[in-house]
Amino acid sequence: MSGTRTDLKERLTDGLYGLGWGAVKKLPEPAAAALFRTLADQVWKRRGRSVLRLESNLARVVPDADAARLAELSKAGMRSYMRYWMESFRLPTWSPERIKASIDVRDVHRLTEGLDAGQGVVLALPHLGNWDLAGAWVTTDLKVPFTTVAERLKPETLYDRFVAYRQGLGMEVLPHSGGAAFGTLARRLRAGGLVCLVADRDLSASGVEVDFFGDTARMPAGPALLAQQTGALLLPVTLWYDGTPVMGARVHPPVPVPETGTRAEKTSSMTQALADAFATGIAEHPEDWHMLQRLWLADLDPRGETP
Repeated sequence: MSGTRTDLKERLTDGLYGLGWGAVKKLPEPAAAALFRTLADQVWKRRGRSVLRLESNLARVVPDADAARLAELSKAGMRSYMRYWMESFRLPTWSPERIKASIDVRDVHRLTEGLDAGQGVVLALPHLGNWDLAGAWVTTDLKVPFTTVAERLKPETLYDRFVAYRQGLGMEVLPHSGGAAFGTLARRLRAGGLVCLVADRDLSASGVEVDFFGDTARMPAGPALLAQQTGALLLPVTLWYDGTPVMGARVHPPVPVPETGTRAEKTSSMTQALADAFATGIAEHPEDWHMLQRLWLADLDPRGETP
């Protein structure tokens, strides 16, 4: 019986996402924006598990915030999260001009100079703002294709929807599960290509421990390992909304490969540097950090629950 309920829930989830991509992009933009703000506020008012987890995470980011401030941040956070979905459902209909006008990227020379040098570049991002919009900007304005990795979702049809959506924006998408993704990413980088990875949450439960807002979290080792093995430039990127239709973005200084140490030590140092860059962007715009899952080790289930 539980299997039947799970199957029904998965089919319903897939159907709702299909409805979003099919219907939301046809709405007038003011109507779509109002609809998703209302949805965000309704979800926030219900005080469900995701909202409570978001507040718990934000309490670490803004440790001096009282309950009223955390509630204010989580409400803004849900609006930011729903803006991400509203934009994502509508992105396939946006013109290159609209995409270009919707993002303001600071210090983009760090990316373009690395690509021009044929070095290969890894962009590592946290779950801030709209990373799909940033990716669409790379493929349409810079006209640079890139490769990324997507978490396998259930049902499989939902994963297929996400892959088709991102491929439609010009991205090469590899499944997170399985060992082939790392080798493919390394080949793209050795050929001077671009790899973009959302890298503030470890999906393998075997990532690198980092200090993050004063406590221990795990982040994926992939970005640092790829940079070490291929000689690619490793660039942290942070995104944010500022109350306007334009999303801000910043390409941070490159994370160097340490000259000494074991591979594990180098990976630890580089992943910590990524975490520090992510923390800078998240602290400046905490309401735009869409982390609705457990992240810090102290918050994980002692029986071994993954984030």
